[in-house]
Amino acid sequence: MDQKYHHLYLEKAKELVSKMTVEEKTSQLCSESPAIERLGIPSYHWWNEGLHGVARAGIATIFPQAIGLAATFDRETLRNCGRITALEGRIKYNAAQKYGDHSIYKGLTFWSPNINIYRDPRWGRGQETYGEDPVLTSICGENYIKALQEGEDDRYMRAAACAKHFAVHSGPEGGRHGFDSVVSDFDLHDTYLPAFEWCVKKADVQSVMGAYNMINGVPSCAHKELITDTLREQWGFNGYFVSDCGALADMHMFCLVTHTAIESAALALKAGCDLNCGQVYLHVLQAYYEGKVTEEDIDRAVTYLMAVRYKLGMFDPTCKYNEETDYTLVECDAHRQLAYEAAVRSVVMLKNDGILPLQKSKLKNVAVIGPNAKNIRALEGNYNGRSADYRNLVDGVKRVCGDEVRVIYAAGCPLYQMTDESCAGPRDNFAEALAVAEASDVVILCMGLDPSIEGEEGDANNEYGAGDKPTLAFPGLQQELMERIKALNKPMVLVALAGGALDLSWADKNVNAILFGWYPGALGGDAIADLIFGVRNPSGKTPVTFYKTLDELPPFDDYSMEGRTYRYMKNEPLYPFGYGLSYTTFEMDEGTVSGSAENHDLQVTVSVKNVGDVAGEEIVEIYAVYDKERYITPNCKLCGFERVSLNPGEEKTITIPLETEAIKLTDRDGTRYIPKTVRFRVAPHAFLK
Repeated sequence: MDQKYHHLYLEKAKELVSKMTVEEKTSQLCSESPAIERLGIPSYHWWNEGLHGVARAGIATIFPQAIGLAATFDRETLRNCGRITALEGRIKYNAAQKYGDHSIYKGLTFWSPNINIYRDPRWGRGQETYGEDPVLTSICGENYIKALQEGEDDRYMRAAACAKHFAVHSGPEGGRHGFDSVVSDFDLHDTYLPAFEWCVKKADVQSVMGAYNMINGVPSCAHKELITDTLREQWGFNGYFVSDCGALADMHMFCLVTHTAIESAALALKAGCDLNCGQVYLHVLQAYYEGKVTEEDIDRAVTYLMAVRYKLGMFDPTCKYNEETDYTLVECDAHRQLAYEAAVRSVVMLKNDGILPLQKSKLKNVAVIGPNAKNIRALEGNYNGRSADYRNLVDGVKRVCGDEVRVIYAAGCPLYQMTDESCAGPRDNFAEALAVAEASDVVILCMGLDPSIEGEEGDANNEYGAGDKPTLAFPGLQQELMERIKALNKPMVLVALAGGALDLSWADKNVNAILFGWYPGALGGDAIADLIFGVRNPSGKTPVTFYKTLDELPPFDDYSMEGRTYRYMKNEPLYPFGYGLSYTTFEMDEGTVSGSAENHDLQVTVSVKNVGDVAGEEIVEIYAVYDKERYITPNCKLCGFERVSLNPGEEKTITIPLETEAIKLTDRDGTRYIPKTVRFRVAPHAFLK
C-alpha cells in the first residue's frame, strides 16, 4: 500500500470514531467486535493465523513451518509463502463474508509472523520462529510481512501482518502466564528488540502483539515504555497493538500487578494496548465510568483499529481485493508447486559419507522405517491449515522408485508412547521393523517429533506437559530402535523431522547420512524423497545451532544471552548455525567490501563458482568479526546473505548489501552503535573466534 494512504485512512478512522458513542467505541476493543449497523460497520473477528499458510480455516496450501522457511535463507521463498497466504486468506474472507460468516479465523488480520528469537532449543514454540539470529529473523520477517500486506492495488493491503510476541518471549511455556523475563539493557537491545524495530521500520507491519510474560516486573501488554515510548514514538509504528490471548487476565490472575479485570483493562489501555484478545476489555466501559481511563484513551485505540480496517478496504466496495473470489485457487497446483519448492530449499543435509544420493539402479528393496514416515502432523507443524493431498515420506519414496524398486514400510515404534496398539507390549513392532530392514538394501529412518510433543502450552498434549522439551533426545523407543537396526549393519539414512535441534550425537557417528527436514509442509514427503535420490540437490542451512549437549547451556528460564547461540556460545557445536551440505562443491573468494555503514551503502561483492559436477544452490553468508569494543562482542555475527544457483562449472559474481543495523553492536546501557573496526568474512557457516 502506498504510504500516502496511511494518513488518509487515519483521518477517516478519526471521523468514523467521532460518530460513535462511548458504548459503541468500547464494544470494538475485544477481538470479537460486534457490528455497529447504524454506521455501516459489520462485525469482525480479528483473530486469524497465517504462519506458513492460512491456518485453522479448512483447506489451504501448507508451506514448511516457519523454522523451515528460515532454513531456506531465501527472500523469494518467504515472499512466495506470504503472497499465497494473503491471496488464499483474502479468498476465504470474501467467501465467508458472502455467506454471512464473521467468525474466528475468517478475517484479514493475520497474527503472524512470530519473530521471537529461538534462544534455547528446549522451547516448544521455537518452530514458529525464524531461528536464533536477529538479522536472519529480521530479513525473513520483513519479506514475509511485505508479501502478506502488499499487492497490486497500492491503495489497500490484501492482508495485515502482525509481529509477535513483543518483546522478550521464548519460553518456558509452563508458567508463562506469570513468568518474569528478567533481561539486561544489553540483551534487550542486542537480541530481543532488533527484529521488531526492523519489521516496523522496513516492513511497515500493521500489528504488534504483546506476550504473556512480564519484562523486568512489568506485564508485556501493559509496558508503556516499550509500547508507547519505544514502539510508537521512537520507531513510528502506525498500526494496532494487540494482547496475546488471555494475557490481560494474567495481570490480575497470575502476575498480580492488578487486583481486578477493571484495573487490568485500565492499565493496559493507558499503556497503549489497543485490542484485547480475550474478555478483559469488556470492562473498559466500567473503567471509563470509574474515571480510570479517559474517552481520549478509548478513541486512540479504536482509531488505530478502524484505520487498519480502512487500509484493508473493508469499507470500500471498489477495493479490487474484495473481488478475489476464485476458490479454485486455494491449494491449487501452482501453489502446491511453490510449497514443494520451499520444502526442497528448507531441508538441511547435515551428514553424507557418500551414500547419497541413492541410485535406484543399484537397489532392489528400500526400507522406510519410523513413526514419522507416515505421520501427517510431522508435515504440518503447528498453527497450520489442512491439505487435501498430503505427501508423506513413504508416498514420496514410492513415487521416486516407481516399479523399479520395492519400498517396504514399518513404523517400528510409536512416536513417544510406549505403545499405540491395544494389548501390545512396548517393543511389539520392533521385530517387524528389523525384518524389513534386514530384507532391504538400504534403510531410510524417519524419526523425530511432531507438534503433539512440542508446541504451545495447551496445544502439545503429551507426556512432556506444557509443550517444551526437557531433553533433546529422540523420545520414546526411537533411539533404541535405531540402535537395534544399526546392529544389522545396513546402510542407514536418517530423516529427522522436528521443530528445532535434536541430539544427533549418536546419529552423527553411526548413520551414513542425515537430512533434517523440520516440519516441511504438505508436500514434504515428495521434497525429501527427491533430495534422497538426487532428483534435487540439498541447499538448506541451519537457522539454529545444534549443540553437543544441553549441559553447556544456561538454565532455560535465564534470559541472559551469555553462552547462548552461535554469537555468544563458548563450546564447539555439533553443527553450527548456517551449516548445510550439498551434492556439489562451491568455491568463493574472500569478497570485496565497498561503501560504509555510516553512509548506508555498505556492500560485499563475492565471486562464487560451482566446481562440482551437478547443479546446485549455495547460500553466500557474510559474517562480521569485531575487534574488542566497549562491551561484549559476539564470536561473529551474520550481517548478510544471498542464495545463488549455479550449474556445473558456472561462476557468478554477486553483490550483497549489508544493512547498517545488521552490523551494529550494543553498549552496556543498550545503546546501539556502529563499531570503529569491523572485518567481514565470507564463510560457509558461523564460527567461534
